[in-house]
Amino acid sequence: MFTGIVEELGEVVGKEDLADAARFVIRGPLVTTDAGHGDSIAVNGVCLTVVDLLPDGSFTADVMAETLNRSSLQGVAVGSQVNLERAAAVNSRLGGHIVQGHVDGTGRVLTRTPSEHWEVVRISLPDAISKYVVEKGSITVDGISLTVSGLGADWFEVSLIPTTLQLTTLGRAEVGTAVNLEVDVIAKYVERLLSHRDQSTG
Repeated sequence: MFTGIVEELGEVVGKEDLADAARFVIRGPLVTTDAGHGDSIAVNGVCLTVVDLLPDGSFTADVMAETLNRSSLQGVAVGSQVNLERAAAVNSRLGGHIVQGHVDGTGRVLTRTPSEHWEVVRISLPDAISKYVVEKGSITVDGISLTVSGLGADWFEVSLIPTTLQLTTLGRAEVGTAVNLEVDVIAKYVERLLSHRDQSTG
């Protein structure tokens, strides 16, 4: 479980393409300070398991073909920067919202509109998950917990403060960049509960 508050901007320093998977080597000196084999680290919003820890503050993680096909990690290469977050501790503050690290779909940056103190970023919204997104609600973009500031039929907007622009990959994402999206899990649970209630009442 994560909160969507990015702790560190890491770098992919190695990538090995396998038959049905890929092995990444990611440098993140902060998130590896107390990490161990089997721990979870969110990489651009995708929950990955630490396989090995290296002396230079890097860790390795195996990514299955299923995850590559469903996320923007398939386009990540050596030299790419990635958002990193360790799993939330039970006694920590929930600074963002409940994030599972399970990508629901991908979108693309459509436009960037800069202002004096912030920037509005419009991102395409897949039809399959659009029903879970509401204005002023929470959404996770590449592992960043953000508030939906604008919403259309096939897009949504987020307003990025200077800290987010400086400390995450979204501050550098150009128009056309693919991003991972995770909707608020509570919305999915509510839908499931209501569908079962409707079935039981006939």
